[in-house]
Amino acid sequence: MTLSAQNKTLAAIYVRVSTEEQAREGFSLAAQEDALKNYCNALGYKIYEIYKDEGKSAKDIKNRPAMCKMLQDAENKCFSAIFIYKLDRFSRSLKDLILTIEKLKEWEVDFVSLQDKMETASASGKLMFHIISAFAEFERNIIGERTSFGMERKNKEGGAVNRPPFGYLMINKKLIPDPEKKGLIKQIFNTYLYNEISLNKLAKMHNLTVNGLKKILTNRTYLGKVKFAGILNKGIHEPLIEEDLFNAVQEKIEKN
Repeated sequence: MTLSAQNKTLAAIYVRVSTEEQAREGFSLAAQEDALKNYCNALGYKIYEIYKDEGKSAKDIKNRPAMCKMLQDAENKCFSAIFIYKLDRFSRSLKDLILTIEKLKEWEVDFVSLQDKMETASASGKLMFHIISAFAEFERNIIGERTSFGMERKNKEGGAVNRPPFGYLMINKKLIPDPEKKGLIKQIFNTYLYNEISLNKLAKMHNLTVNGLKKILTNRTYLGKVKFAGILNKGIHEPLIEEDLFNAVQEKIEKN
């Protein structure tokens, strides 16, 4: 079905409740339905369909079948507006809420929240949505700055490593030499430096890919250092390779 003069006044109603919320706060599906039907009628909309997610959490839109069906119908232009009882019936994730409403705008479907007095059909409603979007963007930027600052500080303190490279274990968020594999690292470096052996052959000897071997041979973590945003700092973990050996291997890699 496509949007036409006949269905420009058609509206979808979406109701959701978890069993916990219904018991605690009284947000029954029937109560939400009745309020939204009356609101639709008062604004001159005919109801296309009532979409119900009962006993579903607001955490993830993808796990709500009625919500997914409604959004598919919205994209297919089966109606021109979606009515909900309250924003948290739709989503408790501000990011999901904004992204979904932006999609609805692309599909020319208005969004109306009864309890929050919010709708995207009028100029004031659009302004409110833009304000919410701006705060969400501000929050994302603040979180990004805090994360970057935290990682930079962690790096300066020698602890900014997310995954342990081959030869180390991550224990209590600290790099610890793997007793079973740490000896292999020096062996790999020495074999490559002091023998006429190809990367391909050396990789096969240790059941590695060539790219995996290159990462080992060029990884400065083995020198006891950590890197963040292109800056190297002394780490708090034990080095597995001496600097002279590491530098000699880098020279040979460049020559080859």
